[in-house]
Amino acid sequence: MSEAWRATSDGLRIAVRLTPKGGRDDIDGLETLSDGRTIIKARVRAAPENNEANQALIALFAKMLGVSKSMVALETGATSRLKTLAIQGPADVLAARLSALCSGKDRP
Repeated sequence: MSEAWRATSDGLRIAVRLTPKGGRDDIDGLETLSDGRTIIKARVRAAPENNEANQALIALFAKMLGVSKSMVALETGATSRLKTLAIQGPADVLAARLSALCSGKDRP
């Protein structure tokens, strides 16, 4: 598994850097931050006002991973660009899907 996500007892925890007002809703791949952490770069069209960008991020990951929005939760970073998402489901299946998405091989 990538450092950007880790398996938990009920699914995955994913480290994300969100770019609001990014022109499109998409996952742009992996990035290593200056402190050495690896994150998934994501962008959404929504503005970071009234929680709209966070809701768009949840909808994006739900769509890309093929799960319902209720299976995706924002754990940390509500007002930050760096966020942690919790995704419920089979960790191995979700991790395989994320790996393919981040490499650009599998787009819905």
